[in-house]
Amino acid sequence: MTAGNNGADTPENDDPFAYLYRSEGGQDGAPGSAGDGAATRQPGVPRTSYNQVRAVGQRQYGQQAQQQVTYGQQNASYAAPETLPGGERTRTTPAPGHGGGHEPRRRNGLLIGAVAVVAVVCIGIGVAMLTNNAGDKKSDNAGKPGPTAGDTVKPDKPTSKPKPGELPKEEAASLRLDGGATTAKDIEGARSASGSYVGGFNQVGAKVKWTVDLPDNGDFRLYVRYSIPGEDANATLSVNGKPNSQPLGLKNFIHSPQGDWKKGWQSTWAPITLNKGTNTVEIACGQGNQCNAILDQVWLANAN
Repeated sequence: MTAGNNGADTPENDDPFAYLYRSEGGQDGAPGSAGDGAATRQPGVPRTSYNQVRAVGQRQYGQQAQQQVTYGQQNASYAAPETLPGGERTRTTPAPGHGGGHEPRRRNGLLIGAVAVVAVVCIGIGVAMLTNNAGDKKSDNAGKPGPTAGDTVKPDKPTSKPKPGELPKEEAASLRLDGGATTAKDIEGARSASGSYVGGFNQVGAKVKWTVDLPDNGDFRLYVRYSIPGEDANATLSVNGKPNSQPLGLKNFIHSPQGDWKKGWQSTWAPITLNKGTNTVEIACGQGNQCNAILDQVWLANAN
């Protein structure tokens, strides 16, 4: 017998392409149909095919039927790595130089940024500490130049120590004050470092005493910077306890407006003779003086 011939028909009656002509509504198992499970062919009825037609996706190898596979449905024999125990798919870390270098560079950038921030903070703290220390020093020194109102300055030694070749110069507010003379800052224009000047001078007995050392005796000019409210004033000048024959004139040389202390700042001078060594120069409001003035600075200059 030839292949596919079971002895009932001749090969020429076999049609291997008969399944192509089967109608759409053909029922499996009906006589003459090509579906699965066809009944035993009757004698004399030609075979329609060498093979039994099966639905797409079904195929039989030997006697073992394979499971029908539906398009779009996951094959049970395959499992994606992410469905396996452990949850996530294992990924291989890319080797350096093959697309995996971005993360180390990003980390290096973050590290450099953090170091920069720490450096800036440290610098800021150092600057703040230096500023605070400077502020503390300023606050400690605040108010020290010149006594407060009502204080009397009593220096233990000469207040002026000029450099070689220079003559002494002093702020009036730093000198010894007696008789009600006080320091003040209400009127602007004083040239002292603290802006202080000697006030309370317009009463009999008020005085300013300056102790000064000189390397040689000689004749000098005593200069006094003062302010008046637009009207003349004067005071008694004494050197080493001896009053001058002429009062110290505190006149309105610049013709400042009456009552305007701020515009009344000006200077005057008087001739004096000083000894080698320690000398005392005193400016006082005595009987008969017109002492409505405030005093800022005193200094010496050569008479010639």
